[in-house]
Amino acid sequence: MLIVKLVFLLVIANGAPIIARNILRHHFKRPIDGDIRLADGQPLFGPTKTIRGILLSVVLTGGCASLLGFGWYLGFIVGFAAMLGDLFASFLKRRFKKQPSSMALGLDQIPESLFPMLACKNLLSLTLLDIMLVVVIFFVVELVLSKILYRLHLRVKPY
Repeated sequence: MLIVKLVFLLVIANGAPIIARNILRHHFKRPIDGDIRLADGQPLFGPTKTIRGILLSVVLTGGCASLLGFGWYLGFIVGFAAMLGDLFASFLKRRFKKQPSSMALGLDQIPESLFPMLACKNLLSLTLLDIMLVVVIFFVVELVLSKILYRLHLRVKPY
């Protein structure tokens, strides 16, 4: 049951920015990188990585973790680490000159699930097998949910 709860928290953490974009539209849409461009001419992270998305992810994941019996602090860790993984992936995608919200199979799923599991490893006594299992399950779930959210017009591009 622990694995299912962790995958659920990852879905919440990574889905919160999509929820924020759909509910708030252009309100509070401030890029986390302040529109900084690096020497390669590309943005640091890109315009789709916003302060509102990161904040909502951390807060919503904290609330859901509390409801699942983990405590809000664990949800904050999961949400924050998932967003760090997402920012890491976006940073790399900009270096590869991929467009914001474009797909990079694996890069879009692994850091945003692996970083939180590594951050929670000691708190939850996770084994390497537990971590690998969560990452693999999240990988599959994220691909399926992405297609569903696209068909519901909640996602801009399908993965």
